[in-house]
Amino acid sequence: MSESLEPCGRLSSLKEQVEKKLCEVLDRAGTKGWRRLGEIVGSDRRFKVSPDDLEMCSLKVLHPDGSPSRTLLRLMGERGCTRGHLMDYLQTLGNAEALQCLKAPALQVLIQPQSVALVCGHNVRLSCHAVGQLPVQYQWFKSREEVPNGSTPDLVIAQVDVKDAGFYVCRVNCGDSFEFSQWAQVDVLDASTPCGQSSEGRLKVAVQPQSQRLHAGQTLRLECGAVGRPIPCYRWHRNGAPVANATRRKLTIPHVTQDHQGRYCCEISGGGERTWSNEVEIVIGSTDFLLNSIPEQLYATDKVALLIGNLTYQNHLQLKAPMVDVYDLTNVLRQLNFKVVSLLDLTESEMRNAVDEFLLLLHRGVYGLLYYAGHGYENYGNSFMVPVDAPNPYRSANCLCVQSILKLMQEKETGLNVFLLDMCRKRNIHDESTPSIVLRVTANIVFGYATCQDAEAFELSSSGFTNGVFVKFLKKRLLDDEKITVVLDRVAEDMGQFDATKGKQALEIRSSLSERRALNDPVQPGTADQVHSRQWAKAHELPETMILDFECGAQIKLGFAAEFSNVLVIYTHIIKKPAELSSCQGHVTDFPQELDVDPKEMNRDTPEETGIYLLSSSLPQHCLYTRLSSLQKLREELVFTVCLRGTYAAMDDDDAVCWTKKVNIGKPLIARLDLHEAMRRISCLQTCTMPHSPGQSPAPQNCLHPPGQDQSLLSPQRHHLNVGAAAADGDVEHGHNEVACSSSIPIEASDDMDELQTAFINSLQLQQQ
Repeated sequence: MSESLEPCGRLSSLKEQVEKKLCEVLDRAGTKGWRRLGEIVGSDRRFKVSPDDLEMCSLKVLHPDGSPSRTLLRLMGERGCTRGHLMDYLQTLGNAEALQCLKAPALQVLIQPQSVALVCGHNVRLSCHAVGQLPVQYQWFKSREEVPNGSTPDLVIAQVDVKDAGFYVCRVNCGDSFEFSQWAQVDVLDASTPCGQSSEGRLKVAVQPQSQRLHAGQTLRLECGAVGRPIPCYRWHRNGAPVANATRRKLTIPHVTQDHQGRYCCEISGGGERTWSNEVEIVIGSTDFLLNSIPEQLYATDKVALLIGNLTYQNHLQLKAPMVDVYDLTNVLRQLNFKVVSLLDLTESEMRNAVDEFLLLLHRGVYGLLYYAGHGYENYGNSFMVPVDAPNPYRSANCLCVQSILKLMQEKETGLNVFLLDMCRKRNIHDESTPSIVLRVTANIVFGYATCQDAEAFELSSSGFTNGVFVKFLKKRLLDDEKITVVLDRVAEDMGQFDATKGKQALEIRSSLSERRALNDPVQPGTADQVHSRQWAKAHELPETMILDFECGAQIKLGFAAEFSNVLVIYTHIIKKPAELSSCQGHVTDFPQELDVDPKEMNRDTPEETGIYLLSSSLPQHCLYTRLSSLQKLREELVFTVCLRGTYAAMDDDDAVCWTKKVNIGKPLIARLDLHEAMRRISCLQTCTMPHSPGQSPAPQNCLHPPGQDQSLLSPQRHHLNVGAAAADGDVEHGHNEVACSSSIPIEASDDMDELQTAFINSLQLQQQ
């Protein structure tokens, strides 16, 4: 039963739509309106409503949108009047229409199915939940046809295929009453490359358009597609300008002419986000011209990326920018069809194991990108990445040698290897080791330092979260359809014009790239290790949203979001509260100890209170939020408890009743890779005798600090700059004009919506006859 209908509840807890409808009825009811209601209430000694109070209510008509009824109802609520009292007064008043506003509808749909776009082979769940005065029955339809076995609130389609695409609606019956849910569209993409399912509010491009060479008079067919919930909106552009009436996934132009030649891309929006497809070249002309106009298209057999950001150091200066840098690069690289694993705050062994897993993905034709942000140093031409558990002072025995990793990357026959280091390169006076690592000359290697030798890498100091200097400019250029070295050259030019770091930090690029390889080159699956590749892609797939039923009749929705591949957000929301409970709240608890979750930062009312800053705008509202980090440490399946705490009307808050349910979500995100077990696996990397290789930690050295040594000088640090303008620039950079998109209206065939609705209802009426 709806909360607004509980007779013992206060008037102040009336739902907004109920109060609005009731006030509209009483304001226009004349002799059975608000004034007569006030006189009836005034005659009851329990609630002192005087003639002066009624006069004050009447003056509200002089205000724009003023309502005497609303003022009266709130006055009554302040003086202790309940919904039960109000129903008695309306009965005495004899206003049946007003009384009906407070009565429970025979049937009410609380949860509507949402449109979704996804890739073939994934599972889809459409949910419709309703409450009524009698038991509720459900029946799902696809267009006009009943869905077999579709008589439950949740319609689950396992391993969807293109034939499952279409429009779905649920009919809910309660006795003689029935209601229809809103329509939901399921758009199934037949993508040739594996694609992890998108989380709520996050777009992921799964189908990219392709460049074409056509003769005049032929038909141009372009297609793109993204996964996400709600279903994305599309708008095609040619040479930067919108194409008229081109708002569907597929763009078809019959009988093309020279006027249709140009560069095409598609703007994709939904769930508060916006992204773009690759930009492709469409050339229209004679046969000879076509053969010479476009160079042979280069492609990748797969695209994989590992992003590591270390900021919460145990023995060194804490950093801010790596978290924002990794988050922003993850979103950009996913738009380029990279399978990205993004990790925060890794120990030495965890860094070695993560790099080990990444190197296993590099095969012939693969594009691999490795990015590291955190503390680092460089001695005698060798660079070292510093884990979060490194002692003070640290030496090479506690760190990962960049040249060792690069040597292993060179041994792969990859299409492109990009290694980007966003760290300091100052000398470490406490490390005198000189690893002898000879890098051979190979093609298709791009090696980028965020700063020059013996210099610092800066992050901008501000009250909020901002990028480091390198990523501030890198993220603006990565989507350019240019050779990767050209992109990095432009980033270097942008950094050189930045007044805050001019003369202090400059990008250094080393490259042996002999072809025009670009990060937005298309993917054509080849001989890559598809098993490891699919496992890597699943490191960012989320558990399914759950609806938990409790014995008292309450329901809790349990949802999940990924901030990083090792950071999971859990949110809970009460979607059904029994009328006999005056209040109830759901929260999560009993997490495994290795996750080290602070109880004071769990089950908070806002994402920010629990440390969720980057995802806060895309999370659903009115929930309790919990942030779980360090998922790479999880050894077993993630099992936790969901508690429902409720009080009955006749009970004190101290006498609340608790109901609990155990929930098992398996191994979420990066936990699927079992990085803690990597040292026990047998691979060529573990047996490598090279010092400081990813799978082999050198023998530890004595790491005690020298007597009397100033601790602030022991280790090179990523430096801070107080640049007030940088934060303001960030605000401008993230401002986008979103394309309007309603999840309740089918996107692909909105013009045919009325016809579909009419035909559907008519078919049901004929069946009943």
